[in-house]
Amino acid sequence: MTTLNTEKEEQFETPLFTALIKHAEKEPVQFHIPGHKKGNGMDPEFKEFIGKNALSIDLINISPLDSLHLPQGIIKESQELAAKAFGADYTFFSVQGTSGAIIAMIMSVCEPGDKILVPRNVHKSIMSAFVFSGAIPIFIHPEVDSNFGISHGITPDSIEKALNLNPDTKAVLVINPTYYGVSGDLKKIVEIAHLREIPVLVDEAHGAHIHFHQDLPLSAMAAGADLAATSVHKLGGSLTQSSILNLRGNLVSSKRVQSVLSMLTTTSTSYLLLASLDVARRMLATEGQALLEETIRKAERTRTKINEIDYLYCMGHEVLESSAAVSMDPTKLLISVKELGITGYEVEKWLRKHFKIEVELSDLYNILCIVTPGDSEDDLRVLVEALTVLSQEFKSQDDKNIDSSVLLPEIPTLALTPRDAFYAEKEVVDFEQSEGRIIAEFVMVYPPGIPIFIPGEIITKDNIEYTRRNIEVGLPVQGAEDIEFRKIRVIKESFANK
Repeated sequence: MTTLNTEKEEQFETPLFTALIKHAEKEPVQFHIPGHKKGNGMDPEFKEFIGKNALSIDLINISPLDSLHLPQGIIKESQELAAKAFGADYTFFSVQGTSGAIIAMIMSVCEPGDKILVPRNVHKSIMSAFVFSGAIPIFIHPEVDSNFGISHGITPDSIEKALNLNPDTKAVLVINPTYYGVSGDLKKIVEIAHLREIPVLVDEAHGAHIHFHQDLPLSAMAAGADLAATSVHKLGGSLTQSSILNLRGNLVSSKRVQSVLSMLTTTSTSYLLLASLDVARRMLATEGQALLEETIRKAERTRTKINEIDYLYCMGHEVLESSAAVSMDPTKLLISVKELGITGYEVEKWLRKHFKIEVELSDLYNILCIVTPGDSEDDLRVLVEALTVLSQEFKSQDDKNIDSSVLLPEIPTLALTPRDAFYAEKEVVDFEQSEGRIIAEFVMVYPPGIPIFIPGEIITKDNIEYTRRNIEVGLPVQGAEDIEFRKIRVIKESFANK
């Protein structure tokens, strides 16, 4: 009992943040970067807005402040506290966002030619990691929710079958939870992979908070996964671009992870970002349960009110119908607007114009709003009020023949590895005439960053249509060099259908 109490008391400490404050209080004469020198060499307007306190700890890895590339002091202490808080053996801080942590995670376990099982609905950073590492993705079809037009998780059975077909697989990657807050049976997937001594990597970008409340999906570390890249800045209270990479068990070398992270990390690491991770961990570990209890209550009450509004539907626990969807994060409000006869993107613009509301994401059929401890009752009241007005304004469209069917892209055939396609000789062709060609660049809608095409895939007519439909309604389709998508880069003179 004494040990448990001591560990809990430790979580109130902030070694990194405290040391930065003490260093700033000494008012050292700085003949090192950053060149703004506590803001004295900075644009006055920006300095006044940011404030002298923040600028006084915008420092670099001088000796008293440790180094993220070789932690031996206050950063090491902070990372060790984070590991205890998140149930990991090791925690590594990232100032390259979760994208950088994900790339490091994959490069730590995969070499050129290695197979890795991944769901198709992965973030673009994972696709980038395939180019960097040379790994070969074996895509698994996630379960599709045709009502919302989104993908959920992958099932343990699909993992089992894929591993039987690909016994030389070097890693399994899982999303936990998805962008929309839904988790599959991660614990069972870990058991299946570990029987073959295959590490499980988890994209936990949208799950920084789930380890700290029992009514939220099981966290990667609690499920026994080996590596998890977690966006503390998204839902854990740290500054944008600050994330962590958690490691557990002995299937992955901590020294290898540290080495790869160092390769990918700037040598001018931001201490503002690092300090924000330190204090966010303290808040989650010491107050997370109570804060999340209240957050869940507010979100659930808001969900109920939204579902009382005509033509709108906010996803709830009823979505949990299979092993690809065994739990959900109620703090995510995914709201279907398709019965209004307008797109989620149009709703996003309408909310911005009429109520100054900014949503997390919009797509053809939905908007996504996230609820955190930072949201007040008034904020949520305004959201419900705005959606009520929205429904009233567009309800006249109920008299029209509205096509509310959901269009989802198919998974194209992978003809070349992403790395080979990315570096192959290319040519530019008309996008509308590119069916059957092997694409050499990425195409995705961001957010959420789930690919329509990745380098090496065969372009299909259905996916050309899906891309065009997203562009026509104004969604942020990106990745290609031609931002207007008139042209596309393909492998030179390579027709997959010949």
